[in-house]
Parts: sequence; C-alpha cells; structure tokens
Amino acid sequence: MAVSFIRVDDRMIHGQTCTRWALEYPCDGLIAVNNAAAANPVLKAAYKSASGKKTFVWSLDEFAAKCEKVLASKDNYFLITKNPVDMEKILVEQGFQPGIKTVIIGPCNDRPGATKLGNNQSITQEEAQALENIRNAGYSVEFALLKEEAIGNWTKFRGQFGFH
Repeated sequence: MAVSFIRVDDRMIHGQTCTRWALEYPCDGLIAVNNAAAANPVLKAAYKSASGKKTFVWSLDEFAAKCEKVLASKDNYFLITKNPVDMEKILVEQGFQPGIKTVIIGPCNDRPGATKLGNNQSITQEEAQALENIRNAGYSVEFALLKEEAIGNWTKFRGQFGFH
C-alpha cells in the first residue's frame, strides 16, 4: 500500500503529530497537497524540514499528475491536505483511490462562520458539504487530533449542518 493514512490538518505538517500518528500507521514519507504552499518556496521548505521524513508539497494539479506513481510506490505515505475541500477534490472530484477508506480530520481552526465540534476542530458549511461528499463516496470520516483524542465520526455531527 502506498497511502497508509489520510488526514486533514490546517497546520498540514507538524512534526510531533506526524511522529505520533506514524506509531499507528506505517509511514516512510508525507505528501502535503495545497496550492498556496506548493507555490511558496519558503513555506515548502518549512514543511519539508518539519517532520524528518521524505516530504513532498504539491498543488492539486501536481498531485493529480503524480498520484499513480504514489500508488505504485513501495513506500507508505501520509496524504495530508490543509482543509476538507481540498481532500474532497482529491478523493471525490479527481477520483483518487488510495486503498484505505478512513479520513482523519485533525486541527481546523476556530474562525468566523465555523461551527465548533471539539477542541480546535471547527468547520464551515462549505467544509461540511465536502465532508458529506467524502462520506457519500464511501469514506469514514473521523475527528481526531490524536488517536486517543477522537471526538467521533462525521455521522455524529452532520445533522448540525443540515444533512440527514
């Protein structure tokens, strides 16, 4: 398997978090997909040095072009996006089939217009729609900053956003 873990995290790559999740899921490297980070050499360099693992920072288009190579790789990668909307573009719109069916939602900052679901886990209506689309594509969506701090599955929260 080339993708061992799928995560949405507004910090994208955070050394301690990646180290902690790597205890649960095998990981040789990280693939962060974010258009702004991929276009910013300073941000790209910061992400690449954050975890001590082989790290790629790609735009959505770069990921679409390289995703088959990822699947064919002998290495295991964490696939990370900064927000649920980008993850939906990869899993639903681009139709990427990572071989695993669980998406972990990590930190999503409290911000205006966002509904707070748990500690540092707030999502907007647009993000809720993206999560619903990911769910409808057959994925389980779990909210967990760390495995032992899980607050529940998307099915627990979706009613707050008008999904039934």
